[in-house]
Amino acid sequence: MSSNNLTGTLPGLLEGPITLPIFRSDLRDLSNNRFSGPMPSNFDGSVSFLSISNNQIDGEIPASICKRFAQVIDLSNNSLTGSIPSCKGESSMLQVLDLSKNNLPANIPGSLGQLSMLQTLHQDDNEFSGELPSSFQNLSSLETLDLGNNRLMGRIPPWIGAGFQSLRILILRSNAFFGELPSALSNLSSLQVLDLAENQLNGSIPACFGDFKAMSEVQTNNIYLFYGALNLQSVSMIISKYYEENVVLTMKGQSRIFNKILNLVVCLDLSGNNLTGDLPGEITKLLGLVFLNLSRNHISGHIPKRISELKQLSSLDLSSNKFTGAIPRSMASLSSLGYMNLSNKNFSGRIPYKDHLTTFEASSFAGNPGLCGDPLTLKCPGDDPDKYTTSGESGDSFVDKWFYFEYWIGICGWNSDNCNEKILECFLL
Repeated sequence: MSSNNLTGTLPGLLEGPITLPIFRSDLRDLSNNRFSGPMPSNFDGSVSFLSISNNQIDGEIPASICKRFAQVIDLSNNSLTGSIPSCKGESSMLQVLDLSKNNLPANIPGSLGQLSMLQTLHQDDNEFSGELPSSFQNLSSLETLDLGNNRLMGRIPPWIGAGFQSLRILILRSNAFFGELPSALSNLSSLQVLDLAENQLNGSIPACFGDFKAMSEVQTNNIYLFYGALNLQSVSMIISKYYEENVVLTMKGQSRIFNKILNLVVCLDLSGNNLTGDLPGEITKLLGLVFLNLSRNHISGHIPKRISELKQLSSLDLSSNKFTGAIPRSMASLSSLGYMNLSNKNFSGRIPYKDHLTTFEASSFAGNPGLCGDPLTLKCPGDDPDKYTTSGESGDSFVDKWFYFEYWIGICGWNSDNCNEKILECFLL
């Protein structure tokens, strides 16, 4: 009965069997309607697939929802309140629990850690508070853990990196986690999406973050992620019902829903934190990265020259940090880039505006007072080729060297020992 315009309250539909011939009692799909009012207080024990998502249901989740044979429970995108029932061992076969986009305000119950068969857990976009229950380390079958957009706090526990060898997606964005990034996260060998954006994390990015095994592999085969599949037969047809995995990720400056191609998405988002230190060159080992967002931190140092090895990058955002030095010329070879933001930093020198970088406008480089050349209006010293070009050397090459020479002389003067190396480096490039 999903995807209609049905209205009214739920009890009359959920109490007792649904008599339509194509449904059996192990499937209750009333999603994508306009049902309102509270959930029914009693459920029979034969429901293995229950979806009431995308309605207007309010009130608390009844304890009767915990049934022994349930595989999928999807109550997402409603107005549910109150605490989550302590299901304990009653839902031992549960594979999917989706409570996202409700108004659930309580702490996450530790009893959820007993759902040993759970593969995907969505509790994002609620009002959960407190710390992550330590019992979650028992959820060894998890492939997706999405707790984004809540009020969770504390340090990200290192045990997350210990026992989740099947975890593909970890989203903890928009909470109040603090402290340093646990190096143990790099042990998540199946992880393709790590989204820790919009928290209060500090310290530097561990070099071992370049060891994410699944991120280092280019994904070419799309594996459709779905759970709890049921095949239901009527007189004239066979219908299949399953829970389709989906997550919301912020890409290219916008929030997008990914589902059918989710297995091809490789994402590292650490934006909107208080991260410091240099960007470790080991990040360039993540050859499968499609989306990399480190914006709005305090990361310093240079962009690694080997960033050009990330050939799959579709979106790169390094804006609002403290990067210095020149933009690597090798970035011009990143032909898959559809979005790039290098604004509001301390880059200097001529923009290597050639090849694929010519597809980006001035806004991608804005807020870097030391940058010059196309597509900015600020011209580089020596842009007049008759003034600076010498025989046997290309105009661009000579102008770049002359610019760096003038840049460091202007900052250091002729007699600064600390800058001698930089001045000489201009003519050794």
